[in-house]
Amino acid sequence: MCAFVLVAEDDVKQAELLRRYLRSEEHSVLVVHDGREAVEQAALRHPDLLVLDVMMPGQDGLEVMRALRRDSDVPVLLVTARSTAEDKLAGFDLGADDYVTKPYDPRELMARVRSLLRRAEPSGRRPVLPLRVGELVLDQIRHAVRLRDRPIDCTPAEFRILEALMAEPGRVLSRRQLLNQAHGQDTFVTERTADAHLKNLRRKIEADPRRPEYLHTVYGVGYKIAHDG
Repeated sequence: MCAFVLVAEDDVKQAELLRRYLRSEEHSVLVVHDGREAVEQAALRHPDLLVLDVMMPGQDGLEVMRALRRDSDVPVLLVTARSTAEDKLAGFDLGADDYVTKPYDPRELMARVRSLLRRAEPSGRRPVLPLRVGELVLDQIRHAVRLRDRPIDCTPAEFRILEALMAEPGRVLSRRQLLNQAHGQDTFVTERTADAHLKNLRRKIEADPRRPEYLHTVYGVGYKIAHDG
């Protein structure tokens, strides 16, 4: 089964590892790196599963659990270096569905993911809806992008950048945030690589790349997507 999984993990390397394993089983994945974003995206996107690191800046994983359980029953898999019985009980008491400690065997983590998704399925999963901004549509399950019903051929990195931007229309993402989405923790990729990706995306999407309708530069900050048509 394909599902939409939200991963909240502040360690970029660990987040990329989780993304790769989840995508290897054809799940759609959105990665965030702090608790505030986790709460916002869970409310906005209604994931089928949240993989939640406990030790995060700002709101930690337990605070995220408190906020989520006010109005959401999304299955939550807690991931943490804390391994005492008290730590596990605190997570379960707040409504976590399962718990895995670091360092973990990725095969065990994926087995727990499959188990949680199977348990959640009978109650009726929300479909993973395509992302839409104006007439631009990104289908996470089919890994496809269309503009006015015209297919747009994107590289995997371009797709992940576009996915991150379309998940939050109007929000400005820095070059580094976009590169983390596209490549994970790759110290050999400079921030100018983000400019190259956006240049290629504009060439593929915009009628006039010099006057973009969708992909906008916010000088000194980064990029955002907004429909100006």
